[in-house]
Amino acid sequence: QVQLDESGGGLVQAGGSLRLSCAASGYTRSSYVMGWFRQAPGKEREFVAAITWSGGITSSADSVKGRFIISRANAKNTVYLQMNSLKPEDTAVYYCATGDIITDNMRSYRYWGQGTQVTVSS
Repeated sequence: QVQLDESGGGLVQAGGSLRLSCAASGYTRSSYVMGWFRQAPGKEREFVAAITWSGGITSSADSVKGRFIISRANAKNTVYLQMNSLKPEDTAVYYCATGDIITDNMRSYRYWGQGTQVTVSS
């Protein structure tokens, strides 16, 4: 069992930045990949970015490339999502999740956090 705890969400103006954190605990050695997803009101949950624990391989959605950076701190079992140049359309609940492969398919991720709200005002 893996527990995930997101933090760092909040309200920010367009063009601003936020850094989300996801701390993993429990049997984290089974969590080869950590991913971030988001869900805006009335929309389906969508892939944002993912990273492997060991190799540092990353993937991100086209909508956030050049603005969002995913990174990890293995010693802390923590993954970060640095979000820059935020836009109102980035407003959503952001979730972290664990999986076995880097993919944008949310069905491949087994454990999920409770989410953290990010609101970008125009």
